[in-house]
Amino acid sequence: MNQSRRQVMQLGAGATVAGLAATAGLVPSVAQAADAPGWNAQEFSVKSLDEVAKAMGATATPSTEVSIIGPDIAENGAVVPVGIKSTAAGVTMLGIVVEKNPNALAATFHLKNGAVPSVATRIKMAQTSDVYAVAKVGDKLLYSKKEIKVTLGGCGG
Repeated sequence: MNQSRRQVMQLGAGATVAGLAATAGLVPSVAQAADAPGWNAQEFSVKSLDEVAKAMGATATPSTEVSIIGPDIAENGAVVPVGIKSTAAGVTMLGIVVEKNPNALAATFHLKNGAVPSVATRIKMAQTSDVYAVAKVGDKLLYSKKEIKVTLGGCGG
């Protein structure tokens, strides 16, 4: 197939622009949790707070240095706003554990040195449950809990 000079120039220009965008980091990529640093599939497959702590190589301890912010009643279990913060020194990870969800560990946030241990996100909840805010400090998993009532189905409902 014969291509005109114009078609060849257009193809060449498009490849050049794509190459420059890729080297500049402007090309979107697909996020894959399984490849993410700190991802541990075992942690996300357990069913309770104690099993989460064991999978993280820590012991779960109630603490006033961790607090959870969330609604008393969630009108939609598919989008429940939850916030976590900690005043403990040396926090390396914050997480959310939902006791009655199919997979108890809903989220983890790994913190760099100097990061303020405070995060907010939205989670799915299958039903009314205790929700735990956890902060990993060394080999301890400090936690506090709050019951959140769900009035409309979330994950699995």
